[in-house]
Amino acid sequence: MTEPIIRARQVEKFYAQPSENRIQVISPTDLAIYPGEIVALLGPSGSGKSTLLRMLAGLSQPSGGDVFWHEKPIAAADINVSIVFQSFALFPWLTVLQNVEAPLKARGMAAQERQKRSIKILDTVGLDGFEGAYPKELSGGMRQRVGFARALVVEPEVLFMDEPFSALDVLTAENLRSELLELWQNKTIPTRSIFIVTHNIEEAVLLADRIIVLGRNPGHVRTDFKVTLQHPRDRKGAPFTALVDYIYKVLTRPDVMPAEMPVLASGRPIRDQRQMHYEMLPHARPGGIAGLLEILLDLGGKADIYKLADELAFEIDDLFPIVDAAQLLGFLKVEEGDVSITPTGTDFANSEILRQKELFREAALQNVLLLRQITRALRSKSDHTVPEDFFLDMLDEQFSDDETQRQLETAINWGRYAELFDFDAGRRRFKLPEAEEEEALASGETIE
Repeated sequence: MTEPIIRARQVEKFYAQPSENRIQVISPTDLAIYPGEIVALLGPSGSGKSTLLRMLAGLSQPSGGDVFWHEKPIAAADINVSIVFQSFALFPWLTVLQNVEAPLKARGMAAQERQKRSIKILDTVGLDGFEGAYPKELSGGMRQRVGFARALVVEPEVLFMDEPFSALDVLTAENLRSELLELWQNKTIPTRSIFIVTHNIEEAVLLADRIIVLGRNPGHVRTDFKVTLQHPRDRKGAPFTALVDYIYKVLTRPDVMPAEMPVLASGRPIRDQRQMHYEMLPHARPGGIAGLLEILLDLGGKADIYKLADELAFEIDDLFPIVDAAQLLGFLKVEEGDVSITPTGTDFANSEILRQKELFREAALQNVLLLRQITRALRSKSDHTVPEDFFLDMLDEQFSDDETQRQLETAINWGRYAELFDFDAGRRRFKLPEAEEEEALASGETIE
């Protein structure tokens, strides 16, 4: 059996909390990168894709488990990897040639040799003649080519790519994907394996020999499979579209092909450690949910998520939170990559604003624990106000500091829209809406 270049054994990432609980980002995971393959890592936002990449590349130390480079602990091994980032990350004060030479200069290579190698790789990626240009003079696509050249000039055994095409326009990204694939297939680049993090399912199916799909809360491998389609791959062919639909189904339906529950060294399932109480609120605005439902209604009440994202010119990662929010509230159902509007969702889409608020309020109280708790806490207090910190303290047992704040911001947005409560940003306190507060004071209403 072929020896892996990189092998992760039960690697995990978590952040300790003052209490006995901890925030688990990546659950214990086994994963290997073999020579001769392009591996694509897919997953929803917050599933830990970039965190996993950084652990495999040796940039971030796992909280638990081990990463091996040719079966040697990565911390003690002489690894040879490079990374292409989403943001280009070029030095604006250096020329194209100097940017590409930078990693060779850091390694102590002689000036003549590093210039020779850098010019050769610039020619390979189609930047011959731009050696003396500065990044500000280049288009986004050309700047990313410089990023590729800088990553390839060190002749990495594994090339890591973190959403390298997501900042580019559609045509430029398509062109660069094709060129990368051509360089790989023709063995023009001295790289033995490519590991690419992406949120674009078509991109993964187009490029990869193997696809890994992550789930979230915490991040874990849901499926890991080889792509047997021959190159060049026909986007409109039935095998290609069937594979894209399958991946959409895995991403949008947690009940499809669930991975075996990861187990810690203690033998206890990871979810027992996290003591999950709150569902993660998708960061979507009520207006976005309403807009999606209206579009679906115009489409007959049902649509394929992949085609819908394409028609709306949305990145799928931008559409997922809106779909997830509508599904959480009971306005949508997601089955096998298709979204269909529910009767309640139809009523919401067809209603005037006041009725929409009423339906949203009913759905929120029925389906969102955090909103129920905020509302009941306000009704139970004699002054009908509660400080923000009360809910932050509860949420930060489960989420990171940043995510805790984002969860509360989403809850505030939804609660205000539904007229469940108001929020005083100056005092950082929740309070009942004025009319409801007066009614509650008059009736002496308390928590049920």
